[in-house]
Amino acid sequence: MDTAFAEWDSYALKKTLVPRSLSLDQIVGDARLKIVAVTGIRRCGKSSVLILLRQKLRHEGKNAAYLNLEDSRIKDSPSLLDDALKWFGDSGYLLLDEITAAKDWEGWLARNHEMLKGRLHIVVSSSRAALSKPSKPLRGRVLTHELYPLSFGEFLRFQGIGVESTTVGIGRVEKALSEYLVYGGFPEVALAPDKTDKVRLLNSYFRDIVGLDVAELAKSHITAVELFGKYIVEAPYFSASKCLNFFRSVGHKIGKVALLNLEKCSQDGYLFFFVPIFSHTIKDRSQYPRKAYLGDTGFLYAMSGRSDMGRLLENVVYLELRRRLPLQNAIHYWRNQDGVEADFVIREGLGIAQVVQAAYSVVDEKTRKREVQGLAACAKEFGLKSGTIVTWDVERVEDVSGVKARFVPLWKWLLEAPKHPSRRQEGFHPL
Repeated sequence: MDTAFAEWDSYALKKTLVPRSLSLDQIVGDARLKIVAVTGIRRCGKSSVLILLRQKLRHEGKNAAYLNLEDSRIKDSPSLLDDALKWFGDSGYLLLDEITAAKDWEGWLARNHEMLKGRLHIVVSSSRAALSKPSKPLRGRVLTHELYPLSFGEFLRFQGIGVESTTVGIGRVEKALSEYLVYGGFPEVALAPDKTDKVRLLNSYFRDIVGLDVAELAKSHITAVELFGKYIVEAPYFSASKCLNFFRSVGHKIGKVALLNLEKCSQDGYLFFFVPIFSHTIKDRSQYPRKAYLGDTGFLYAMSGRSDMGRLLENVVYLELRRRLPLQNAIHYWRNQDGVEADFVIREGLGIAQVVQAAYSVVDEKTRKREVQGLAACAKEFGLKSGTIVTWDVERVEDVSGVKARFVPLWKWLLEAPKHPSRRQEGFHPL
């Protein structure tokens, strides 16, 4: 087992990687206080972050080691984590990739964080959200950093594309953005030169996440999870009753409780996200359909063959909001009794701080009117004086019944400096 440990650490020191936007300095600082958990969808780059952190720590002359706990040679050992500690020692930075693959990982982390506090600094990763919602043994001991597939800024850096304010420069960025919308932001997919290879990779990722994460978390047969995934990819809203009808239409028996469990577990595996309507009552939030978003936009084309640019733009806006907002903030959609809707309202505490609309094109007057009316009605209800409408290429400001509606092109909005550069929080988050 020591050989496998040494091999992984040596591999991490030799690997050449493109840096991500997640602050390694902040992770190092947090690790001196708590267990640091990097969570996110499988294949989004969590291992790369830990490897880059290992290289940084070596450069700074600090004792550290990187271990991949999903290695088939070691992952089934009941004493894996204790063996890793015996090999590494009780001081320095121990970087454990996919910690949830090890047995009794929660108890081991809680125990060693307490016993070796100030000496052993533990940084872990997992493709499951369990680390961002720790159970009692770890409560108060974990600081979570969520990682997603590449942001558009990171995507441009991976592609070696600079941002220039010339007509040609903006055209180059918009072309890259179209590719980003259709094929998504998984690092390996972004670097694949052939579009067929991109689709193959996305298909394999989807199957892996369904089988290795969602089905295992839900304790459900993989066929049921695949059917659920197919339904969500095709449906912008999730309704348990409509999903039940879909399962019946293909001759598959499943209960409502099992469906709701699949909803929860697919979100815990970062495959899908489900956004509730804004309401102060739990009853309304549970009864109204949830808006469904993909963990990566590339799944829509890879799994359905469709490139619905309006849906892809809205999905990209949602993922970027998740990147930017602190974990304690919540994202909802809003709808009034007349059916007027706003795509995203950002809740801070009990109040609404922002309203954002997402529309690929507002050339059609009916579409423009719907978007600005939804924004204005929502903003007025919550006492906001302005809001944002993200489009493909429109940039202007309109006054709508006293509410300032800022239209902004998607590429420009995505490249704006976020107010909160890292999604980081201790314990449970409500998104």
